[in-house]
Amino acid sequence: MELINNLALGFATALTLQNLFYCFIGVLIGTLIGVLPGIGPVATLAMLLPVTYALPPTSALIMLAGIYYGAQYGGSTTAILVNLPGESSSVVTCIDGYQMARRGRAGAALATAALGSFFAGTIGVIIVAALALPMVELAFKFGPAEYFSLMVLGLIGAVVLASGSLIKAIAMIVLGLLLGLVGTDVNSGVARFSFDIPELADGIGFVSVAMGVFGFAEIIVNLEHKDKREVFTSSVGKLMPSKEEFIYAAPAVLRGTALGSILGVLPGGGALLAAFAAYTLEKKITRNPKIPFGQGNISGVAAPESANNSGAQTSFIPMLTLGIPPNAVMALMVGAMTIHNIQPGPQVMSSNPSLFWGLITSMWIGNLILVVLNLPLIGIWVQLLKVPYRLLYPAILVFCGIGVYSINNNSFDVTVTAPFASLGYIFYKLRCEPAPLILGFILGPMMEENLRRAMLLSRGDPTVFFTRPLSLGLLIAAAALIVIVAMPNIKKKREEAFHEVAD
Repeated sequence: MELINNLALGFATALTLQNLFYCFIGVLIGTLIGVLPGIGPVATLAMLLPVTYALPPTSALIMLAGIYYGAQYGGSTTAILVNLPGESSSVVTCIDGYQMARRGRAGAALATAALGSFFAGTIGVIIVAALALPMVELAFKFGPAEYFSLMVLGLIGAVVLASGSLIKAIAMIVLGLLLGLVGTDVNSGVARFSFDIPELADGIGFVSVAMGVFGFAEIIVNLEHKDKREVFTSSVGKLMPSKEEFIYAAPAVLRGTALGSILGVLPGGGALLAAFAAYTLEKKITRNPKIPFGQGNISGVAAPESANNSGAQTSFIPMLTLGIPPNAVMALMVGAMTIHNIQPGPQVMSSNPSLFWGLITSMWIGNLILVVLNLPLIGIWVQLLKVPYRLLYPAILVFCGIGVYSINNNSFDVTVTAPFASLGYIFYKLRCEPAPLILGFILGPMMEENLRRAMLLSRGDPTVFFTRPLSLGLLIAAAALIVIVAMPNIKKKREEAFHEVAD
């Protein structure tokens, strides 16, 4: 009964004209950046954070969330028609989706992706709503020691589930933690690593780091790529899959949704991991498929598209209930909440229930809008693919620069963005994933605060992290993750998996 009342409050909040408008704007922008290759949701969220400063908190978060799950939809369009992942989680969709387009079944592939995503998004929202109350109740049992241990688990999860080298992922986490130390020490009031620069007394601006590492760096990287694309626009065909294709794809949608829902909650998880895992599962389960995987199998579209959308929805659970971001996008959502003076965590539900439940219910409304946007308007999205990137890049750069400046009306923030843009480009060349850096940067100050608080409450006794059952359980889980990933067999399979995605 309580859940129904909460959902009623959520719908009452989300269905106001203002919030509906920003939900529509969010999913529209999400679809756009999903369709346009090279501009991912992380970069877009980083660019739009300053814009949300002037909006009401609920509208701002609804719009940002819409951009995230909207990008999962839009990314499939480009992946299927152009063989370019508009968004990282659409990498796997390229494999079979593009082959379906080459065979004249682009319409069926696009419809399968859209309907599978809608179903998965709906299930994801139900899971978020159902788990919200129990998770918040659990979170209230957390003290400083438990929060510290949870963040340790989150960072180790981000390392384990990051693509590429483990050593590089650890290095990125450590760099993020070090960057988070810059600024005034909360306890002593002493400036740390500020180099007598007054603007660094409050620390390095989150928007400057995110915009540089993701937004600007992404643009620099894309400037290297030649703008030659083969677009299958003339052979989209009828939009709905045949009855046989529908029956064949339905189990893949269910499996992808279930797997994505689980993986979305995990630290370091999210849409990309969910999409890849779902594709791998389908290849393992399906024996002697009529159309081999990699040659236009509809399950190779249905499973990852369902998984990435359900993973995108359920990744909100730890962020909303515990205040712990499981991936880079959720780290940016935490940054958005901080901009609006909202402390992420379990208290949000009690202190601002309309925001909490309004955001959850807006996800389902957004998913419904996305089905309407994606299927009838495919022709328009296809036309967007013909826009030369040389026209887009300058506009994006100007917009980014204005956005960074507008947060504090300070040119120093724009100056700080430049070295992080260079760093982001270097990371790309060195194949270092920047997502763990952002997680380390966000979680670092929170970890330090909880570590110090736990040590103060225990009068300097470090065993407090091991004598409290919840804290001990989280640390054991973190240690188990390290042991599992260090096992030769698991390590080899992990490397093979991420190598396959990269290819």
